Amino acid sequence: MPADRHAQSSKYTEERGMPGAFEGETVNRRRFMNLTAQGAGGIAVAAFALPALGFALGPVFKTLPLGWQIVGTPADFTETNYVTKVIDIVEGIGDAGKSIAYVRKRDPQIDTEPHTKYNNYIALSSRCMHLGCPVRYVQAAERFICPCHGGVYNFRGQVAGGPPVRPLDRFYTYEHNGYVYLGPRYSVNDQLKIFSPRDPGEPLNGIGQYLYPPRMSTAVLPPVTNLPAPPPIPGT
Repeated sequence: MPADRHAQSSKYTEERGMPGAFEGETVNRRRFMNLTAQGAGGIAVAAFALPALGFALGPVFKTLPLGWQIVGTPADFTETNYVTKVIDIVEGIGDAGKSIAYVRKRDPQIDTEPHTKYNNYIALSSRCMHLGCPVRYVQAAERFICPCHGGVYNFRGQVAGGPPVRPLDRFYTYEHNGYVYLGPRYSVNDQLKIFSPRDPGEPLNGIGQYLYPPRMSTAVLPPVTNLPAPPPIPGT
């Protein structure tokens, strides 16, 4: 009996009585092939899964730039109409890094979201929140219209019709030294609650705010109360 137990517990396949075993062999060929196949399968899964995981999670660790750019003076803007401003969203790549923002003064009668020093001016992104097509503002109708799929937004940038899943993104604004500055972009839900930037097509109402992680992390998460001050005006 003791000899049988030793044979069963031996690390050598020959002593365990396995068919086709060789002297000094510790892993039989069948088990070796199984382990090899499982290892190859694991490598194949990792080759597909890791890049996808990196693509999904990488933007979460990307820092949101907190730069400011001048878009005009207070006299350039009114409460009743948007002014179109060309802005830089990616520096150093020329026209490909430019976009459009629609800017007006805040109107306390209709802009009822919490008032801070960063929203004395309302600055809306021109990217439709359906698939990212550029919208245009039609002053006579006080509507933003997307020519691609018929998305319509009201004067405040909230969805009024069509397929967009949330209001137009916004930019922080700041009045400083006689100039109006435009700062980082942020996203809002239907109640204009502030969120870190999301991509078009990602709703922020209800469970949507948890299903779609922010595309960038920020040192100061929204709602921002103390962004870095704009840089001094060149030559001052």
